[in-house]
Amino acid sequence: MTTKVEVSTSGRLHMGFFDLHGGLGRKFGSIGLSLSEPNLVLDAKRSKSLDVSAAKAVPESVVARVAKVARQILTQMNIDDAVDINISEAVPEHSGLGSGTQMALATGAAISHLYQLNLTSMQIATITGRGKRSGVGISAFDYGGLLVDGGRDVVSTHASPPPMLARYDFPEEWAILLIFDSSEHGVHGEQEKIAFNELPVFPESLAAHLCRHVLMQAMPALIERDLLSFGQSIQVLQQHVGDYFAPIQGGRYASRLVSAVLERMESMCVPCFGQSSWGPTGFAIFENQLEAERHLLQLKTDFTEHALSWKICSPRNHGAKFSKYVITA
Repeated sequence: MTTKVEVSTSGRLHMGFFDLHGGLGRKFGSIGLSLSEPNLVLDAKRSKSLDVSAAKAVPESVVARVAKVARQILTQMNIDDAVDINISEAVPEHSGLGSGTQMALATGAAISHLYQLNLTSMQIATITGRGKRSGVGISAFDYGGLLVDGGRDVVSTHASPPPMLARYDFPEEWAILLIFDSSEHGVHGEQEKIAFNELPVFPESLAAHLCRHVLMQAMPALIERDLLSFGQSIQVLQQHVGDYFAPIQGGRYASRLVSAVLERMESMCVPCFGQSSWGPTGFAIFENQLEAERHLLQLKTDFTEHALSWKICSPRNHGAKFSKYVITA
């Protein structure tokens, strides 16, 4: 008899950093949201050798990344045996939806369950090098919902991933529209490291301004279910952080097509919209599903480029799901 573990998690929105200055000893600090879709689903069982396979729709690059993470964890934890992993669904890579962190945490959690390692998500993130700037993806894996993290300690040379400061259920009735551009990839990997090293010092006064918007506008607006006020706070983040990153990503938004869609949304008075992380994926939030569908119908009429695609989804107000099965060897 063999135990098989299935882990199901999903993508997240990274809505913006609110302290890129770091003068108080912590840098970045971010706000984000766990999504119901797109999903990452994988199952794993013990094996004598490492084997990673996937459904036809899952790219080979995802298979390779999951295999790399599995090797890291098995080596770090001194496990002589291995795992047999199958990936049935995957979050699009380099799209700004946090696919790398979810892959690392799902793979690590599966191995931890199989070998009774009792690893926390923070420990898995540290082993695999995730959460170096934002802790939103880690908290999304653990808890879901709307998440605010406290940035990374820039004084310590052995700092842990950013701690979660606040977590709220996101209104289930609010619908989220995702805008994809298949012709672009967000900044990632070595390019991302170089980008942060080359950017000028972020103004301290502007960091204070953004922190105030998160603490005194976004967070209370969410509790009061005031989408207009919440959206205004997110727009302030998007404008200032997007303009700061513009020399690296070619403008406030990484994709020319997504940028045009977001500009159109502004003219349509959509209350909350922006780019997730480095993009190219854009997002917009509406009061309900009907409003999202109505706006999407108009956007599809206005934008017919083949590279654009769309998805309406919901918030995910819970963390990753785990299922265990006993199968016949």
